[in-house]
Amino acid sequence: MSKPRRRVRKVDGILLLDKPRGLSSNQALQQVRKLFEAEKGGHTGSLDPLATGLLPVCLGEATKIAGGLLGARKAYDTVARLGTVTDTDDADGQPLRERPVPPLRVAEIDAALQALTGRIMQRPPIYSALKRGGEPLYAKARRGEHVEVEPREVDVHLFALQSAADLVDDLQGVPPQLRLHVECGSGTYVRSLVRDLGEALGCGAHVTELRRTWVDPFRDPRLWTLEALQALSERGRAALEACLLPIEAGMAAWPEIRLDPRQVQALSYGQAVSGGFHPQGEVGVFDLNGRALGLGEVDADGRLHPQRLFSWAVSQPGRVVSC
Repeated sequence: MSKPRRRVRKVDGILLLDKPRGLSSNQALQQVRKLFEAEKGGHTGSLDPLATGLLPVCLGEATKIAGGLLGARKAYDTVARLGTVTDTDDADGQPLRERPVPPLRVAEIDAALQALTGRIMQRPPIYSALKRGGEPLYAKARRGEHVEVEPREVDVHLFALQSAADLVDDLQGVPPQLRLHVECGSGTYVRSLVRDLGEALGCGAHVTELRRTWVDPFRDPRLWTLEALQALSERGRAALEACLLPIEAGMAAWPEIRLDPRQVQALSYGQAVSGGFHPQGEVGVFDLNGRALGLGEVDADGRLHPQRLFSWAVSQPGRVVSC
């Protein structure tokens, strides 16, 4: 007997989810979609199962801007356990080797952190979602295949020590560890930063805690846990949908272009719009009232071409686009 199909509906907006530890980003996304009965959804930047914190979830038409949010600057708080290297570079992996932690001074730690700041070459973890031959590297690693990962350039804007109390004070029963803050660009692995920091300090290290605190443009986010969303869902759709941010909240990364009603109508029919627009490249398109219409592309002649327009900005037979 086949399972009944899950009821879905059209829901548009951005949810700032507080992902719990133990779930993959995709598992968390599917739980959100189920709660909202959302027809379509996607997340913007995976978090490891060990990690918690901000996972922006785009529902409905908001998925059309998800790609732009993937490249946003992000911030993390993490705890580095010194003295042990694991195969995944975090606490979910198997220990590979252990070394004694030498006496370390804060100035020495800060110097090692500074050396890992800026535009650097980084080797991603073997256990990662990066794909080779259409398959994630972690799948190959779990089968015991030999995996070579080439270093690549990443941007680390800030790598700073929050606390070395657990190390410096030699607290009884507390493993030697550092509490760190990271601000970085797309594609940077905090696990790799901690691994490389451990090597620079001569003892090895791995991540035991990782929390993403913000993602541009959501610098001061109001986060929602799955438990809070479940409770709201029991009060009805209106209570649940009040948690969603409008699509406009996620469009700060694109230069803004506003169009008058005539220009909106032309764009809605897939036509390029002349008007000496700038800057050249991908832009966010809005009507005069500030409602987002989608993404467009400005060419070298200042003409605006439609790229990914939202459903309400696309003309259909017999339908008039209003603004």
